[in-house]
Amino acid sequence: MNNTSSLDLICLGRVAVDLYAEQIGNRLEDVASFAKYLGGSSGNMAYGTARLGLRSAMLSRVGNEQFGNFVREELSGAGVDVSALQTDPERYTGLAILALKNRDSFPLLFYRRDCADMAVDADAIDPAFIARAKSLVITGTHLSTDTTQRACRKALDAARDHGVKCALDIDYRPVLWGLTEPGDGETRFVADEKVTNHLQQWLSDFDLIVGTEEEFHIAGGDTDTLTALRTVREKTDATLVCKLGALGCVVFENDIPERIEDGILVEGVKVDVLNVLGAGDAFMSGLLRGWLRNEDWRTSATYANACGALVVSRHGCAPAMPTEEELFDYLDRRDSVKRPDRDKQLNHLHRVTTRVPNSWPEVCGLAFDHRRQLTDMAREVGADQARLPQLKQLLVKAAERGAQETGLEHPAILVDDVFGQDALNDATGRQWWIGRPVELPGSRPLRFQHGDDLGSVLRQWPREHIIKCLVFYHPDDEMSLRLDQEAHLRQLYQAACRMELELLIEIIPPARDGDDDQVLARSLKRLYNLGIRPDWWKLPSMNDEAWSAVSKVIDEQDKHCRGVVLLGLDAPMADMKKGFAAAASHSQCKGFTVGRTLFAAPSRDWLAGTIDDETLITRVADNYAELIDEWQRLRNSQPSSEEMTS
Repeated sequence: MNNTSSLDLICLGRVAVDLYAEQIGNRLEDVASFAKYLGGSSGNMAYGTARLGLRSAMLSRVGNEQFGNFVREELSGAGVDVSALQTDPERYTGLAILALKNRDSFPLLFYRRDCADMAVDADAIDPAFIARAKSLVITGTHLSTDTTQRACRKALDAARDHGVKCALDIDYRPVLWGLTEPGDGETRFVADEKVTNHLQQWLSDFDLIVGTEEEFHIAGGDTDTLTALRTVREKTDATLVCKLGALGCVVFENDIPERIEDGILVEGVKVDVLNVLGAGDAFMSGLLRGWLRNEDWRTSATYANACGALVVSRHGCAPAMPTEEELFDYLDRRDSVKRPDRDKQLNHLHRVTTRVPNSWPEVCGLAFDHRRQLTDMAREVGADQARLPQLKQLLVKAAERGAQETGLEHPAILVDDVFGQDALNDATGRQWWIGRPVELPGSRPLRFQHGDDLGSVLRQWPREHIIKCLVFYHPDDEMSLRLDQEAHLRQLYQAACRMELELLIEIIPPARDGDDDQVLARSLKRLYNLGIRPDWWKLPSMNDEAWSAVSKVIDEQDKHCRGVVLLGLDAPMADMKKGFAAAASHSQCKGFTVGRTLFAAPSRDWLAGTIDDETLITRVADNYAELIDEWQRLRNSQPSSEEMTS
């Protein structure tokens, strides 16, 4: 095997879209709404291993349609190589639709008749691509048809020729072998001699074979697990890993012993089960993580059991997969974590280590989420407020142009949904940084624009939108006011976590006599102590001492915080640039989101009718570009970490 391989594994098999019932306890017939996730056993494994730090690739096929695009983008976003993921010009991407009826019943429908991944083209498989990997991982469904068998045969032959290790996840779904009614996707085992004989012809091709007891029953042709395992052993020298559900798993490197527990038995982790679907794919991901890092079988199986335990406690398959940091945090504390789905530390790690994109090294934003200020401006110049939505669409164009002028890869904007819904629609889906306010303008104590039913409001938001909430907060506020505001911020943070949306909290402390450089740092520390850990902070310009205090709090409380962006408060351009000078030397500051400094005067003229659309766009874009250039100049002039330590 070539130790310099560019890939750890290539997954060949099912990749699809899962539609998971959002209501728990319903029959599938009664489900009202579904959540859409990446699915398919091989797709889940590629995704899961990438989250665990392996360099994985997907070898399969999707439709030339929106769900196919979704699968490709989800895999790519997790770091999976999709260069060998074929596109079928005629067939649709497969679907799995399922409900969570109770702890033991998971009604499941497969929409996979002549679907794209079952038409993977053997002629399109490049042996040189297979040679790049340490391992090839195939799932049993792709041994079920002539077309998929040809693809598997070509990939396995290439793997053998280039010394690539091969693994089989038996992945037995009787419905996908035509052995049950179409609506019976939940059944895990139907004995069938033809399937057994067929699978046994392939077993010698593999170095590692993994399955549940029922899956070894079909591979070995007997419902006694030890007998089935002995039959499989007669066909292959592969290491066999038999999953035992909540009991864990057992590994057999050589002959099958008299008792199953005489193999390498690695006990599982006991957790409350929400959903068993996808647990096997998580188990396989953890096992592969150890196997491909040359760890011993006890260690590899420990990873596998822990990954499976985390996924059975959560909704969905691929999105429930743990990251490497999350896995090791869980392993360190697993004896005390009975409900991973309710553990605050695990939930936070899962939230912040699975964010896409993984980092925003720079945010240079044009903020025009203003509502009250713009209605006041329109009234002052005698303009119809009905023009404000058009103004905000023009400001989107100005942001795009300003970013282009400076070479900024990802424009950033803050825009509301009161006057800016059309502007939001224009910017969404373009990989921009998009913040969207929820606060009622000027409210103190904090109140929300659309009321306290945040779940109903946020459920309609695209996942890429970042919740922005401005709060006029001081740590020395009168107690009833402070507690009221903190309760609303806690409510908002919990809603953001449930809806899987990022949260930016903007803090403007009302001025008080005796304030010092610690006010903002104390404000952040108080909110962190309440369990509120936003993805972003938005703060006023500070001196160097205040920045150091704020940075220290963030470093101590949440190493995964995205960082701080500067607000503008309608400061003159020269004052904003002065604020940049202090901020640029602190790594926690990622940039700015500035508004009226950049757009107020041109917008007033446009509302008054003294300039046209193009002039407005040009003036705002030039102001925006000027501020971007200044920020980048100052940030780039800072010494690197290597220079600072030399």
